[in-house]
Amino acid sequence: MHSLEAQEWMGTLFLAFAIVNTLFTKKIKNLAFYFPKKSLFHSLFYLLGEVELAFGFWGGLYLLFLFLAYDSIHVFNDLKNQSFLEPVFIFIMMTLCSTRPLLVLASKWIHSASKFLPIKKPLAFYITTLTMGPCIGSLLTEPAAMTLTAFVLLRHFFIQNISPSLQYSSLSLLFVNVSLGGTLTSFAAPPVLMVAQKWGWNSQFMLSHFGWKALIAILVSTLWITYRFRHEIIAIPWEKETLKSDNSPPLWLTLGHGCTLFLVLLFSHQISILLCIFGFFLILIHMTQSHQTKLKLKESFSVFLFLSSLIVLGSHQSWWLEPLLLELKNLPLYLGAILLTAITDNAALTYLASQVPFLDNSSRYLLVAGTLVGGGLTLIANAPNLTGYEILRSSFGEKGISPFQLFTAALTPTVIAGCCFWFF
Repeated sequence: MHSLEAQEWMGTLFLAFAIVNTLFTKKIKNLAFYFPKKSLFHSLFYLLGEVELAFGFWGGLYLLFLFLAYDSIHVFNDLKNQSFLEPVFIFIMMTLCSTRPLLVLASKWIHSASKFLPIKKPLAFYITTLTMGPCIGSLLTEPAAMTLTAFVLLRHFFIQNISPSLQYSSLSLLFVNVSLGGTLTSFAAPPVLMVAQKWGWNSQFMLSHFGWKALIAILVSTLWITYRFRHEIIAIPWEKETLKSDNSPPLWLTLGHGCTLFLVLLFSHQISILLCIFGFFLILIHMTQSHQTKLKLKESFSVFLFLSSLIVLGSHQSWWLEPLLLELKNLPLYLGAILLTAITDNAALTYLASQVPFLDNSSRYLLVAGTLVGGGLTLIANAPNLTGYEILRSSFGEKGISPFQLFTAALTPTVIAGCCFWFF
């Protein structure tokens, strides 16, 4: 077998191992308790029971295979051809957006907007959180929208011991809405970024072909979930959790965080400048510890590890994706893109599609629409999903988040979004 073919086959094999691993994380983690703590097998099964660490494990094994099977120059050249800008950017955005000044500011914006809805406060706040929050992604990027919205949900709803049904419905709705919410512009959603410049899709094109449909889907899905769980949401002890009890950070510190966020977005394609900005930001955090909460560095790094591993494992999947995309047309292509997104990061899928030279405009639309619609079905379907997972998973108890329950809960908002993009 040709060396490149062997590398492609092994890349797909290790990716399949990683995906299967994510489907059984709960059962794998339970195996750790059969062994003494801090023993090798306890640590190994506990590592494989974490989605991000599992991908890092299989990605690391794949790199080890490459170093053993090929010379180091080949492997290093292969890694040089891959861009790790997105993982670094998401790591910085997740850390920045989890800081107290920005979270308090986002909560107040959403709370103020909820006052315009003539319904009970918990219902109004729930609706505005899951509509306004994801749509922030069109301006601040999807990782920022996911981080801010997930923390608001955690603080005002998930800590209230809500039912598992509401937990999974809210989590899946968050994932689907964030996947759709970045389509009002051409620079915010990772799957759109991969094709926008090459296919000439500007923000006007995105708003007219995708954005308004996404807004309808977000609103309909959110209203449906809110209506379905209206009695439980209304019963939440809202007055205990109002923002009036907040000891808000000083205005100058909030402005400082806002300027840092602006600079990160401005230089989002310059990895060296991003790291310099992040370094100065850490100094600011250290100097203002009395107004800060603990940084989410561990959670942010876990997401970074997952995305980096996904890039390593997904870089050699075009051998089966490209012929598949060229063969499918219209509805099969649309449904196929939705399903493929569930097992392949949607940004990776659209990137591979951008390398296919013979896709017509209709196929391009259906492919990107399918990846956006399917972005909430699994944890790996959309890169920012891991951010929301890290923030909210502690609310699901020791068993963690079930991939199967997440998938089934996401079916309703996914079908609603799918109909909007297909029929409108």
